[in-house]
Amino acid sequence: MTLLPSLPDSAATTRLTVDLAALAANWRLMRDLSGSARCGAAVKADAYGTGADRAAPRLAHEGCRDFFVADATEGARLRPLLPDARIFVLNGIFDASFAETLAHDLVPIVNSPEQAGFWRANAGGRDYALHVDTGMNRLGLTAEQAAAHAAAGGPAPVLLMSHFACADDPGHALNARQIRHFAGVAACFPGVEASLANSAGIRLGPAAHHQLTRPGIALYGGEPVTGVENRMAPVVTAETRVLLVRHAGAGQSVSYGAAHELSRDSRIAVCGVGYADGFHRSASGAGVPLRARVPQGASGAIDGVRVPVIGKITMDLTMFDVTDLPEGAVKPGDWVELMGPTINVEDAARAAGTISYEMLTSLGRRYERHYRD
Repeated sequence: MTLLPSLPDSAATTRLTVDLAALAANWRLMRDLSGSARCGAAVKADAYGTGADRAAPRLAHEGCRDFFVADATEGARLRPLLPDARIFVLNGIFDASFAETLAHDLVPIVNSPEQAGFWRANAGGRDYALHVDTGMNRLGLTAEQAAAHAAAGGPAPVLLMSHFACADDPGHALNARQIRHFAGVAACFPGVEASLANSAGIRLGPAAHHQLTRPGIALYGGEPVTGVENRMAPVVTAETRVLLVRHAGAGQSVSYGAAHELSRDSRIAVCGVGYADGFHRSASGAGVPLRARVPQGASGAIDGVRVPVIGKITMDLTMFDVTDLPEGAVKPGDWVELMGPTINVEDAARAAGTISYEMLTSLGRRYERHYRD
């Protein structure tokens, strides 16, 4: 006897599909926009939530040879998968990470005179990179400290780098100041490769490119420049399963706090995703556009119809208003797209009041992951 609706393919209530071919296409676009500069890749934070163990080797297969991670632990995990690549550690070197850095042939990006002195004194001439601050006031040596480092002699860095603060706004005055500032520091290191441009910085043109660019968010489908149409291929598709479709009358409320009161008799699809999965509570009741993905056999006329979130998003559950879809078009077991080909990551992020970086990197561990190429 069948007592419960079946879940047709698995018991997962969320799934994540990563399109490695789209990832590769985005890297090729960034490479082409980089002109004569080599194009690296930022794969920190588990390749922006997509899975560095799959994303980084795919990029290496495409021709990428320079990878950037946040810390030595991330680099150590990738080294067996990238035996011939340079893996740069953005957050620098510390006593606790020194042995791991050496053991896995990682290239630390030193961020202070103290780190630089420690590496020169203890690393036996091993490669390192030097970060100079040009306007972020985050990591990096000052221009004066970098000049003193160059004048002190000793092994030169294999790479000099800095980071744009406002490249997502191409007209911001700080971009030009950082480009000039960085060029002045680079003159103290003749023959040393330089890297300034992130995803948005690549779009600023040749003056920002130097010898190596290092795109991040653009590789994973995010548009790095604010206020323009997303030109990147979507890489991540996040979906949630419909668990229950219920009827509720006009005047009734939905979810915690009774914050959403129904203005009409409604059908509500309760889905198995919540803020524990990175579907941010800030999107609650915001009319987040989602696409109901209906199974084959349902009317094609409703394919692509967007349905809003209603009520507060909870830890494990989110409610969608499906009243405007035909009766029976959505039922338990169906999938609803949260972001992907129809709802790009920028749109999803705006609806939640955040940025694409946070949307991707906050995806939880409960997604059933699939990769295609």
